Amino acid sequence: MKLRQNIRHFAAKKALTMPVVGDIATDKLVDLHVRVFGQKADPEHREEREPHMAAFFDLTFDTYVRALEEGFTEAEAREITHVQANFDFYNHGWTEMMEFPADELQAHYERYAEFFERYDIDIANPLGDFRTQDVPDAPATPERLDDPEHPHAVGGFADDVYAEDEQGEVHAGGREEPEDVDVDVAPGLQDVDADPDAETDETEA
Repeated sequence: MKLRQNIRHFAAKKALTMPVVGDIATDKLVDLHVRVFGQKADPEHREEREPHMAAFFDLTFDTYVRALEEGFTEAEAREITHVQANFDFYNHGWTEMMEFPADELQAHYERYAEFFERYDIDIANPLGDFRTQDVPDAPATPERLDDPEHPHAVGGFADDVYAEDEQGEVHAGGREEPEDVDVDVAPGLQDVDADPDAETDETEA
């Protein structure tokens, strides 16, 4: 899967693993992801999907932290959560929101199969043991699975996690983590009062 990775992702990683700050960062990052993926949704269905996405994304941050604790890199841990989200999008027929084509679902599952199996995660059950709270239902569009369109999907990256940096260079396996990351640059922890839409940048998801 192809992700973007910059200093703010490493700052978010640091924030999410800190007491107190972690809860604040999670709330802000959930909002960010709901906005980013909401912008990919069919406008007619965006609002009705938002409560589901908010609860689902909140739980994937538990997955992210657990993956970090088990030794996965920032890019790998984040990819795991994005794979979970794409499983969920697929199950609902929200193909326009998917980040990779539906025919790559199994390949992405298999790369993290050991982790997924340990926590009872699979394509049909994207949260597995991390479903520790209710996730509101949202209307599905199963008819889109018959002839799926993926306007936001990037195929051909199912064999590894690929991270594109600020210069547009793509690193297989992700970038090396910089030293002395300032947690204050994590999405949501800086002052965005002057621009309330500043966090909708897809590169931060």
